[in-house]
Amino acid sequence: MRVAFLGLGIMGQSMATNLVKAGHEVTVWNRTPGKLVEGAAVAPTPAAAARGAEVVWMCVSDTNAVQQVLFGRDGVENSLSEGMIVADSSTISPSATLDFARRLQARGAHYVDAPMTGSKIGAANGTLVFIVGGDDTDVQRLGPLFAAMGKKIFRMGETSKGQATKLAMNLQIALIFEGFAEALTLATKLGVDSDKLISLIEATMVKSGVVEYKAPFILQRDFTPNFPLRLMHKDIRLTLEAAKEARVKLPALETVEEIYDMASEDGNRDLDYAATLTLLEKWAGIQVKGNAA
Repeated sequence: MRVAFLGLGIMGQSMATNLVKAGHEVTVWNRTPGKLVEGAAVAPTPAAAARGAEVVWMCVSDTNAVQQVLFGRDGVENSLSEGMIVADSSTISPSATLDFARRLQARGAHYVDAPMTGSKIGAANGTLVFIVGGDDTDVQRLGPLFAAMGKKIFRMGETSKGQATKLAMNLQIALIFEGFAEALTLATKLGVDSDKLISLIEATMVKSGVVEYKAPFILQRDFTPNFPLRLMHKDIRLTLEAAKEARVKLPALETVEEIYDMASEDGNRDLDYAATLTLLEKWAGIQVKGNAA
């Protein structure tokens, strides 16, 4: 398929690379020039990348970035064609997604929201899990592209339901990790061995994928960004905004957002979101680490 891939960040560069490896004809664009994908053409603007494409796939930072890529000067809107599918793997506002979809559909294009989970390792390995909203026929047409970049697709319903589900997923990740970080901090302060605590967690009902994935990094004091704190912070704010629109109260997430505010002020924005632990450590006057660290 002829694909315009827009956004070559932590996730996007690997995703576009896997599309090329799968034999698709890919043209890429990135807001900051200089990022390349071997085997892909490079376009100077989103409009130029989208010209003649069957599918435009976006993976950018936030709602405003998607809006600019689609409708800004030299945006995709200038190159829309009848039947083109625009797929968005950014994590953005569900209500904005509906608005963007309506505007594109009025021009004869189709819109699929397809945020994903799996972190940068999943993007590199082509094992992402896509959380999809959109017409079933459009989702099926995108099947070969999903297969090149991921291992599983969950269609959650019509347009915007992928974004709504992604926010619900990230809400859980943020809360689960915060509970884990607080437990580690308290246990360390009370003299409990971190390695032993994690072994216990993995053998009981407390076990979770979040703990399983993050624990090795934490024990090695490795806060290299698999999922930057600034992006999780953005997603928490999106979730609280969506909850406000739906008149839903999320008191636990409101508290966690305060932790992210302070962690950001403490200089951790570009580290992995697991670096919220360092704020708890600072307050407790301890440091969590494994025996091998």
